[in-house]
Amino acid sequence: MALTLTMRAVVGAICLAVAFPFSAAAAWPERPITLLHGFGAGGNADVTARVVADRLSAHLGQTVIVEPKPGAGGRAAAGLIARAPADGYTLFMLPGGHAASAALYEQLPYDSLNDFTFIGLVTQIPFVVATYPEHPVKTVPELIAAAKSSPQPIIYATSGVGTGQHLSAELFAAMANIKLQHLPSKGGTAVPTLLLGKHIELGFEPPPTLLELVKDGKIRAIATTGPTRFFALPDVPTIGETIPGYEVTSYFGLAGPPNLPADVVKRLNAATVAMVKEPQTIERLRVLGSAPLSSTPEGFKERVAADIKRWTKLVTDVGIKRFGASQ
Repeated sequence: MALTLTMRAVVGAICLAVAFPFSAAAAWPERPITLLHGFGAGGNADVTARVVADRLSAHLGQTVIVEPKPGAGGRAAAGLIARAPADGYTLFMLPGGHAASAALYEQLPYDSLNDFTFIGLVTQIPFVVATYPEHPVKTVPELIAAAKSSPQPIIYATSGVGTGQHLSAELFAAMANIKLQHLPSKGGTAVPTLLLGKHIELGFEPPPTLLELVKDGKIRAIATTGPTRFFALPDVPTIGETIPGYEVTSYFGLAGPPNLPADVVKRLNAATVAMVKEPQTIERLRVLGSAPLSSTPEGFKERVAADIKRWTKLVTDVGIKRFGASQ
């Protein structure tokens, strides 16, 4: 019996499907992409995300919209990503604090490794150890000596318990075999304000909140926490120059929901690697006090896993009290 025109069309479509298997990601992206981050609008995470979104848009040929989802120190946004559709249209600026949360909370509403697709690192940033200009301590060796000779622990402030700044300070104290007393602040400009008022002796802070004050001579940088000297403060030594093996940097990287299609991940990683090599991206990130950095998806996941392991050990070793469940 002769095939009708409709039947011939169906048979033809089946043959094409067999010859050329359809990939849902082949045409991706066909509509705007949303890039979430877990902090307030206008902050360092937000501005960094907007640089990334702008360059991703250029590389992907599709609009990337930044959407702040502040709450619970970034964990609220992480929870949204862990439950988002794996279609490549909802992405996440994953911060270094992601690993700290895994170490400090007994229970999170997501698995910090397995509920995310790691795409690639974008930038990293050290912390700055600073004091007020009149303080007698000017170097890391002097800081260690002062802490060992002082009858009271030296007070330092960070933007909160369980932040990367907090853990970097506790790691320094443990490796230097000294005692420091933590004063958690409310973030923003609280730590610089405390330093300017001489209410604390030390602050551990990301560069953006301190750089202008350091350059104006209103705050003195003692050290930075990265593996090498920070490009914006080349005359300031690293802690590792005094304590070999000490190294802490925070970071931002691009991630997505679990089980993103492999070809979407490959394309996104290629875009991030390309954009962090562009002079305009490098300049825009450096203005924010960040050093551009790229990685493979596997390298990014390994970095986060290593940080979770390191911070979990530190929390246990120094007796930092873990929190219960996080929303």
